[in-house]
Amino acid sequence: MPGLTNPQPLRYVPAPPSKENLEYADLVIIDLSKATTAEGRAELAVELRTALTTHGFFYIINHGYTQIQTERMFDIADIPMSRVPEEEKRAYAGNSKETGLFQGYKPRQYWHIDSGVLDQQEHYNCSRHVDNMMHPEALRPFLPDIDAFVHHNHYSILNEICRLMALSLELPEDTFSKLHDFDTPGGTYLRFMKYFPRSEEEEVRTKNVWMKGHKDIGSITLLWSQPVAALQIQTKEGWRWVKHIDNALVVNVGDSIEFLTGGFYKGTIHRVVQPPIDQRGYTRLGMIYFAYLNDSATLAPLKGSPILERAGVERKFEGDEAPTMETWRVARISAYGASKLQKSKVPGIEEEVLNGIVVKHYN
Repeated sequence: MPGLTNPQPLRYVPAPPSKENLEYADLVIIDLSKATTAEGRAELAVELRTALTTHGFFYIINHGYTQIQTERMFDIADIPMSRVPEEEKRAYAGNSKETGLFQGYKPRQYWHIDSGVLDQQEHYNCSRHVDNMMHPEALRPFLPDIDAFVHHNHYSILNEICRLMALSLELPEDTFSKLHDFDTPGGTYLRFMKYFPRSEEEEVRTKNVWMKGHKDIGSITLLWSQPVAALQIQTKEGWRWVKHIDNALVVNVGDSIEFLTGGFYKGTIHRVVQPPIDQRGYTRLGMIYFAYLNDSATLAPLKGSPILERAGVERKFEGDEAPTMETWRVARISAYGASKLQKSKVPGIEEEVLNGIVVKHYN
């Protein structure tokens, strides 16, 4: 596989893990190596159902990439941010506010966070069809690595999660994988991203929040774990930190799975905040595979699941016409960080209405 031969990227050295006494969420750990047998998949399906009906986040381990391969991918993920001149970055800039699609660079200070403060995160968003877009020169020698990484995320991890999710709802095993067809038009993509430290004034004005509490737009999010503590999820006990596990993935579901399951599997509200004191001053490099349903998929509750029938389903849209994944994706992405949010009656929550649905942002 790519990753053990030349060319060699420059080493990205992450922050050491935090030694602060943080309140961590107790998340289910799913060992994907058990999915090779029918008995193992049945066991994991129950674990997945437990994870998605409690915290909505879980870990994946034994996913097929070694620690060395994962570290190399983090080295490659840093190239678009650290090894590409600013002028060249502008030539590959995307425009998600107009296109409703993440592709190319999202520069720092593109989104409004709060109180006039703009974001300090830079993205390089890559189509899952890696060769269908142009890339900065420094990244081109590593496109085979990126292509292999995308395919591994999609076929070896995402598809396995889809199969387990179908089993957890007593649906045919291919129910969700068919809705994530690699070659069917859709918004699934890979993101390399880097958070940069902010000024003390910005921290005060935003109450230390780097990205407001939200649910993800798509279906399933695969976040490769990294050591800088900043991700928090909302639990019944309040905000809890997500702990780093070497060579693991942190996985959660988004809006579209909530719509398809009639609210049985809910997207979990999560946010990014200033890291603990012993990690401040470090950058936070991330790799995320954002999965979306096929663009043509209708966001209405699935039929045929005994689990959902017993639980009862909740329709998120008025009338019989639910939007497609493409409609919802474009509306959410175009509005993010650009639309004017309205104060909710509940303190600390702001709202916007998209396709008749109230979308909440938790500050």
